[in-house]
Amino acid sequence: MDFFKENENDTWEKLRADCGRCMNCQLGRTRHNLVFGVGNEQADVMFVGEGPGEQEDLQGEPFVGPAGKLLDTMLELIDLDRSQVYIANIVKCRPPRNRDPLPDEQSACIGWLTRQIALVQPKILVFLGRIAAQVFIKPDFRITREHGQWFDVDGRRAMAMYHPSALLRDPSKRPETFVDLKTLQREIKDLHV
Repeated sequence: MDFFKENENDTWEKLRADCGRCMNCQLGRTRHNLVFGVGNEQADVMFVGEGPGEQEDLQGEPFVGPAGKLLDTMLELIDLDRSQVYIANIVKCRPPRNRDPLPDEQSACIGWLTRQIALVQPKILVFLGRIAAQVFIKPDFRITREHGQWFDVDGRRAMAMYHPSALLRDPSKRPETFVDLKTLQREIKDLHV
């Protein structure tokens, strides 16, 4: 597979403008703001969630609500912050009532994310939650069994961990996530990222 082939004519400005005009699914008609992505556009580590929530939709930035605050804490645990990583979502507009993005919504939006990945060219992809992992790692990915394991995604190191919102709902998963974070930290060090 060659998901993330660089297009020499693509730029961040063009991608942001193209994505901002998107009405390929019903989510574009109900959004307050496009939630494009944030962080270091040359990051070696990229985090991918499933879709924006209410606060993200209102502010136009991924992971700014309670789950975002927890993600910031998770990054701090492994000596990272938002200036060192890039953060995006599968879909760029909020699904109603924060439901999971539907397959047709994911399909309509996935091209924006693959173009972001092609521009960033991260060495490591971290998928937050099962939906992002199912899109890129494998359709039958089981987050409860396969979180913290390494996979190859189009020549890049990739892993999935519990989504921060899942950790807010079920704090008993936090010790497992701490282990996953330390696994990620070792991989970053090993790759000299």
